[in-house]
Order: sequence, then C-alpha cells, then structure tokens
Amino acid sequence: MRQVGALTRYHLELLLRSHAWLPPFLAFALLMVLGVTQGDPLLGGLGYGAGVLVPVSAWYVRAALNAEPPASRACLVAAAGAARVHLGALLAALTAGLVLAAASVAGLWAVSGPVADKGAQSAPGVGEALTAGLPAVVVCVLAGVLAGALGNRPVLVRSPYGVLATLGLSAAVLVVPGSPANAAVSGLVAAARTGRVAAPWTELLVAAALLALAGAGAAALAGRRSA
Repeated sequence: MRQVGALTRYHLELLLRSHAWLPPFLAFALLMVLGVTQGDPLLGGLGYGAGVLVPVSAWYVRAALNAEPPASRACLVAAAGAARVHLGALLAALTAGLVLAAASVAGLWAVSGPVADKGAQSAPGVGEALTAGLPAVVVCVLAGVLAGALGNRPVLVRSPYGVLATLGLSAAVLVVPGSPANAAVSGLVAAARTGRVAAPWTELLVAAALLALAGAGAAALAGRRSA
C-alpha cells in the first residue's frame, strides 16, 4: 500500500506539472457558470454540480492515465508493476475529483440563496443540505472514476473508442435508473422541490464498492496485458 501511495502522489504531480488537470477543471467551471447563478437554491445547485462531476471525474481518469510519456511509463511499470501503476493513476484521478467536489460544494454554498425552492413543503437548514450534498458529490465522483476506469486502457486499448466509451458510460451512470449517481442527483433535485432532505449513504456505499471492484479488475488486467 505504501508503494501505491507513492505512485498516487507521483501521478498527481504529473497531472499538475503537465497541466493535464486544467482542461477538466475549465470544463467544470464553464458548466457551473452556465448552469448556476447567484441566489439559486443550494440543493438544486448541489444536484447540478454533482451531475457535472461525473464526466469531469471520468476525464481526470483519462488525463491521469495519459499524462506520463510512454518511455517513462515503461520504466515505471518495470520497476513497480503495471497493476500498481494503474491503480496509482486511478487513485490520483479520484483525489483530483474529490478536491474539485469539495471546492464546488464550498463555492455553491457561498453563492446560493435559499436552501430549497420557493414553495417547498418544508424549509431545511444549510446543515441538512450539506449533509446530503457532500455524500452526493462523492457518489458522483466515484461514479465518474468508475466510468473512466471502464472506458480507458487496459479495458479499451484504442484511444478513439476510449473517448466515446467514457462519454457513454458517464451519461449512462447519470441517467440509468438505479445507478448510485442517478439516485444521488435525483434525491437532491427532489429535495430542492419538496424540502425533504435525505443523505445518500446507501448510494455512497454501493458506488464505493463498484469502484473498488472495477478498479481492482482494471489493475489486474493491466498487469496481465503488460506481461
């Protein structure tokens, strides 16, 4: 685990030095500016921001996997093993997504108006909204990293297909009923209308379990394909 932690830090440094973190961040910022205005209800803004985090987190996976030059990556794989290197890249993307999620929640809190829509049946407090919003954005980051893990190498080797697969999977985890991300976003949107807030703890556990399985499988596949 110590070696995986070191590889995660290495991939985070690569994301920063290569500026590969910047395009997903700018896309997220642009979508938030277009979709949220100052004074909007907090719960609705949190739902919108959580949904946007899915494709952005998937993009971070692709950025982390491709930030390193092929020759340098070959040396790293020879030293640490392809499975550990791949897992480090996925954890780096997850870290970047979680940092962005925390920043988005803080920003939405700062610019929001009332907690729920005007005419909601009840008036929840800011604490209730944040208690539901924080796990919801984490669910969406986990779902986005899951989509990125399944839509890129080593699951899909060819880059053009990987882009389309990542976009398709990101859309699927948002719109398919029963998906943790769909349930988390829908819960926030419904809470904004009704004022009845419920934190998506079950969805968080399911999303974490699915990502753990997918990440372990992708890392194992990377080890076999590099052998």
